Amino acid sequence: MKPGQQRPVVLITGAGKRVGAAIARTLHAAGYDLALHCRRSVAEAEALAGELEQQRADSTLVLQAELANIDALPALVDVLLARFGRLDGLVNNASAFYPTPVGTATAAQWNELFASNAQAPFFLAQAATPALRDSGGAIVNLVDIYAERPLADHPLYCMAKAALAAMTRALALDLAPVVRVNGVAPGAVLWPSEGKTYDDQDALLSRTPLKRSGSPDDVAGAVLWLLRDAPFVTGQILPVDGGRTLSV
Repeated sequence: MKPGQQRPVVLITGAGKRVGAAIARTLHAAGYDLALHCRRSVAEAEALAGELEQQRADSTLVLQAELANIDALPALVDVLLARFGRLDGLVNNASAFYPTPVGTATAAQWNELFASNAQAPFFLAQAATPALRDSGGAIVNLVDIYAERPLADHPLYCMAKAALAAMTRALALDLAPVVRVNGVAPGAVLWPSEGKTYDDQDALLSRTPLKRSGSPDDVAGAVLWLLRDAPFVTGQILPVDGGRTLSV
């Protein structure tokens, strides 16, 4: 980076823990300044920001918001721009995940799963588009292999992630040629911390060609590549799944 040149800035949703925190650490180490969004994980996001600030001062901003509130999303971008003056990337990582078996699914569950996995990514991308066009930036959406290969008893989650996959391709077309839009579809990199757990993790991994789980850092590396190192890639969803999508 040349003297006086501004560092690139990325907004990461759901950045307080798990995969979002790994993405934050990877991007920060690569020289990005970060806006770390959280909903309930305020303490975790602030602790992460403190950790990153020790490495590079004035490089983070914590933003707390309920992403289901569409009217609040433009303000996230406005506060970020007031602090950093630019936006180079948006990582739509925040996601709700839990089972909704047919016969028990409710409208409230529909609204929550679609709000976090499809609605918020679209309207946040829409709010961020002018700034991303100014910087020639990029969007990366965290999709899921279940968008194409549904998980039993999770129809609403799978449908919402399928909508996010379609949105990724649609925005890649509509925001070209200036803003690139791609997705990452993780496989087994973290097991659910609450809600449904897998009954037989070993059986799932046995169907994965690499015969092991990945890590959040594998996902973070793919996000960094799509943001920084793939200038001729748009409209793609990159599986980071150990080859699991090759299994029948």
